[in-house]
Amino acid sequence: MTPSAVRRRCYWALAAASCAAAVGASAQVPTIATPMGDHAVLQRDRPIVVTGTAKPGERLTVKLGTQSLRVRAAANGAWQAKLAPRKAGGPFRLDVTGADGTASASDLMIGDVWLCSGQSNMEYPLKSALNGEGLVQAAADPDIRLLSMAQRVGLTADEALPERPMWQAATPESAADFSAACLLMVKALKADAKVPMGAIDSSWGGTRIRPWIAAADARKLPDTAADVDLLALYARDRTAAIRQYADQWGGWWRAKTGDAVGAEPWAAPDKRQWKPVPKIGVWQDYGDPQTAKSGGHVWFRKRFDLSAAPTGDALIELGGVDEIDVVWVNGIAVGSTFGWGSPRSYTVPASVLRQGSNEVIVSVGDSWQTGGMIGPAEAIRITPAGAAPVPLGKGWRYSVETADLGRAPRMPWESHAGVSTLYNGMIAPLGPIALKGAAWYQGESDAGMPGYDARMAALMAGWRRQFGDPQLPFIIVGLANFGAPPTAPQESGWAVVRDEQRRAALADGHAAIVTAVDIGEPTDIHPANKNDLAKRMAQAASVLAYGAKLPPSGPLPLHARRAAGDIVVTFEGVKGKLAASSAAGPIGFELCGPTSCRFAEARAQGSTVRLKGDGQAVDRVRYAWADAPVVNLFDEAPLPAVPFELPVGAE
Repeated sequence: MTPSAVRRRCYWALAAASCAAAVGASAQVPTIATPMGDHAVLQRDRPIVVTGTAKPGERLTVKLGTQSLRVRAAANGAWQAKLAPRKAGGPFRLDVTGADGTASASDLMIGDVWLCSGQSNMEYPLKSALNGEGLVQAAADPDIRLLSMAQRVGLTADEALPERPMWQAATPESAADFSAACLLMVKALKADAKVPMGAIDSSWGGTRIRPWIAAADARKLPDTAADVDLLALYARDRTAAIRQYADQWGGWWRAKTGDAVGAEPWAAPDKRQWKPVPKIGVWQDYGDPQTAKSGGHVWFRKRFDLSAAPTGDALIELGGVDEIDVVWVNGIAVGSTFGWGSPRSYTVPASVLRQGSNEVIVSVGDSWQTGGMIGPAEAIRITPAGAAPVPLGKGWRYSVETADLGRAPRMPWESHAGVSTLYNGMIAPLGPIALKGAAWYQGESDAGMPGYDARMAALMAGWRRQFGDPQLPFIIVGLANFGAPPTAPQESGWAVVRDEQRRAALADGHAAIVTAVDIGEPTDIHPANKNDLAKRMAQAASVLAYGAKLPPSGPLPLHARRAAGDIVVTFEGVKGKLAASSAAGPIGFELCGPTSCRFAEARAQGSTVRLKGDGQAVDRVRYAWADAPVVNLFDEAPLPAVPFELPVGAE
């Protein structure tokens, strides 16, 4: 077996030293896969699957407590042991013994394991929540164990982790930066279940849902199969994939601008008007009214000379760029990256360069706050093979794109809007462990992109397949309110996501929607009240995973029917009866016709809300339909009614 093959088998190695021994010598101590390590929590009442690597064909003894099992490593060195289910308890020790030694994991507890994932509101740390200092100081609990997955892109689902994640008992130090929603949820669950709890946080701020979906499931989504194939190509041949992506990006550009082939900025830059870049940095500091606004799209160009014909590939470094760049050298695409100021470096094939004059063109798109080539200037250079670096930090020119181009195609291999990259890098490495359930809080980055319910279903299917439970409970957090409250009915990408989250949970049968529409903050997309949110998540979890006889989600719309000129909306999951707070009746309901919506006068009656007809055409009803709706409809729990849009049926 080659050293590279052995390294690949060390994907979930217990320690780097084990891999080094496997590569450098014939002796090979077995390894135990992530996330089975010291201080881990293993799921009770489910078979305990342990995996790892060893010598090809080697017989191993796997022992957990008093239970022992003999297994044989496969021809590629991978092994798997399925141990019998155990009741809650511990601590235990796991030993895997082969001819060259024993790998061990100690202080293992048997209890319930919850996986928490999503974007920044799931990543949001305990120390920043309401009463964060007090929550951190009260976090110590030796029977709650925490595992944080490093934020990492994976091109395939079996890539090696550069560093093994480590379990830690909950202490003020380990809890401070851990997910507030996740930790507070499992603390509430532990208080009722009275078993050890394991919480795994695998989240990354600003990400869309698509990178979290396994490739096999993403492939089935509309307009995604080609991106799945392009990601696979990138894993095999980056140069070919970048060229293919650039062709796709170029097609989008030509469709938006009407440019003919060969007349685009990277092929015919002299067709545009260019100004000197006053300094490397964000373009809002240029003193140019065209670049003063947030976001936008700006082109950059720079000519440079090479004293000799290249003898091999070169490396071009552009310093930090915010936010999305596509780079051409002499009209040939060489790279593209997403990142808020992260350094860019790309390989430039020798065939692209020439002795004498050359030119680099950089497209930079930005969607949030500041943008530009932010440097530093001394980090911008090109280094031909075997030659000294050629500085490129001065003499850039820029050209502002004034047209509204909308969303550009994104790279399938990127972190935040790619396809399957975060599943590969942050979920797949967890292997076939058993879970009690999963909690998901994401959606802000998908606003304005319909089809969230289908993407959510694809994510759940892939995760359930990996973790071996087709009925794995999923808690889906609906988006919190953010922004200015509406003064008139309006369209809302956030409202669409909330409704599609509701639909995904409804269609699934083993998922629940948890609404946060009343506990957001108008000026902060990251509301600090993760305390009430975690209580709601725990209630949903207690129903889905523990059999509690409670409504999991608060009042959920069942249907809307005509009734003597009015519209009656019936809710399920209501504790007691519905009531409107601080008003004579519920607010935020809308009657909608074929072309417009208007606010409706409403009255709560038991588990229904009656909307007064206004004599105009009505084909659908919606509630809390805004980025930041004001809501006042609660049951006696009290939990807020879940936002929705429903068609109106006959009497």
